[in-house]
Amino acid sequence: MLTIELARRLSGAGLAWAPASGDRFVVPVDGMEEDVFVISDLTVDVHHFKTGDVIGFNGTTEWALDSVEQAKVVWLPREDQLREVLGASFVSLERLDGGYAVSAVGAEGEIERHADIDAERAYARAVIARLESASPEGEQSA
Repeated sequence: MLTIELARRLSGAGLAWAPASGDRFVVPVDGMEEDVFVISDLTVDVHHFKTGDVIGFNGTTEWALDSVEQAKVVWLPREDQLREVLGASFVSLERLDGGYAVSAVGAEGEIERHADIDAERAYARAVIARLESASPEGEQSA
């Protein structure tokens, strides 16, 4: 899974997020950095009764966080979402000793290789390189 730092680099490089069901995010505040949330159309719980288990469909979760502004959370794109961003520039995903490498066509038409400890992180590095190479010359990403 992506680190918060790598996810922030994706955002800083210009990766836009339109939140959708299945998307993962974290709320980067003390005590919640490790909690990964998933956007869902429904929250489904199993309630245990003496007569048997019941699957309950609920509109909200049981804890007190009602809402949080999108700008205050960090999106953790999935592997498939990152591969989609690469589009036709994606060449291959390769397993390495201790990780993975994503090869993609760079801005100059050359094949670039981006490696990390898992596939998602390797894809993220390839997307960051693509977005940063697409930025207007002289413009710095946050």
